[in-house]
Amino acid sequence: MIYARVTGSITSTINHPDMDGRRLLVCDKLTAEGKPAGGYVIAVDTVGAGPGETVIILDEGNGARQILARKDAPVRSVIVGIVEDSA
Repeated sequence: MIYARVTGSITSTINHPDMDGRRLLVCDKLTAEGKPAGGYVIAVDTVGAGPGETVIILDEGNGARQILARKDAPVRSVIVGIVEDSA
């Protein structure tokens, strides 16, 4: 699991059919204390996260495909939760 903050989104004109209707979000990695950890992850949004929100990301292909219920989807990272209060 990765703790991260949503910083933007990605728009594509051509994508795999399993990704139709799904949003890709750019998320900056954070430490457990909420400080920038360096690096970022592009993840499929499954919870309706938006810019500035702190999220939990599952970064493991098989688990991500199970969450999306797509056995052959070309996906590795999915947002699985929004952190309400990081204090």
